[in-house]
Amino acid sequence: MKMFWFIPTHGDGRYLGTAEGGRLLDFNYLRQVALAADAQGFYGVLLPTGRSCEDAWVVASTLIPETTRLRFLVALRPGLVSPTLAARMCATFDRLSRGRLLINVVTGGDPVELAGDGVFLDHDGRYEVTDEFLTIWRSLLASNPKEVNFEGSHLHVRGASTLIPAVQQPYPPLYFGGSSPAGIEVGAKHADVYLTWGEPPAQVAVKIADVRAAAAKAGRTIQFGIRLHVIVRETDEEAWAAATRLISRLDQRTIEKAQKTLDRQDSHGQRRMLALQSSHAAELLSRERLEVSPNLWAGVGLVRGGAGTALVGSAETVAARIREYHALGVENFIFSGYPHLEEAYRVAELLFPRLPLRDSGKPRVESRPLRGEIMANDAVPTVLNFAS
Repeated sequence: MKMFWFIPTHGDGRYLGTAEGGRLLDFNYLRQVALAADAQGFYGVLLPTGRSCEDAWVVASTLIPETTRLRFLVALRPGLVSPTLAARMCATFDRLSRGRLLINVVTGGDPVELAGDGVFLDHDGRYEVTDEFLTIWRSLLASNPKEVNFEGSHLHVRGASTLIPAVQQPYPPLYFGGSSPAGIEVGAKHADVYLTWGEPPAQVAVKIADVRAAAAKAGRTIQFGIRLHVIVRETDEEAWAAATRLISRLDQRTIEKAQKTLDRQDSHGQRRMLALQSSHAAELLSRERLEVSPNLWAGVGLVRGGAGTALVGSAETVAARIREYHALGVENFIFSGYPHLEEAYRVAELLFPRLPLRDSGKPRVESRPLRGEIMANDAVPTVLNFAS
């Protein structure tokens, strides 16, 4: 398994839907979260994208010298940037970070936000652009320094090239999400890792089968990843109490306003997230309404777009649920939790010893780092390992 954390560039706090308990969003805080993820051995971090976020490329660039081995999953937005410029940006970032760039391909799903960015294509039209964009982008980085010519329905380049290559060859890995038939087709053709939001395991299994079949038809194999929040504590009772506290400041008016905004999106993945919740906002704050699968809780999605579900439970319980997804073929787990600084430590401390994790690439040293306080100036704490 590869474990990712999240850089909260659109805000963070102890409660959803309120400024109470909110964190000051500045470089120092984002740096703290990145350092925590780096020190605790997360494979990488996801940086969100959109008009509600600090720019992902700028933030990730500032965090390169602050971290040592942490990888950065940064969004490319076909339709907002040219594939040639994007290829140069990616090659530069990958070189300066010494091969720590991962690419998150985002087509966008909010027509209002897209119109503000000058994009007026419909849903399938955006995936057509994404297909052409990735064809050019991959060709530029893989064929360096040869010139690339392309004539598509939307994009055209003549004599395009990138003179300086990326560190990772043929190019930094592509992560891609899209639940519609058009999205699955493009993902199967181009992606290295196909991402899904945190749906119940049975739904994820069907999606994985569909994507595998589409990739096989295209003569390719593909890895899989899932995007989830996580609320893990030492007991199930503590975890569910924490989930209740997280949404304790929400009221019906706030929920309805957020749901109305989310409902205007044409993203199939977002609609699948919304479909997990009851249609009656007044009833949405109970565990019974929001636990859509054992220990899979849809409370975050009441007011948050995109990833709307969380794994909730004790370390043993959550680790078991993660292994269920892993058994389906999911290898990349992109987690987040509120507040992100403390929860990065909690997830690493409680979950990592119980899971078979891929080596994060952290430099090896002769002596094992100390974990915990030496007792009575004599006894060193035992390092626990529950993974099987």
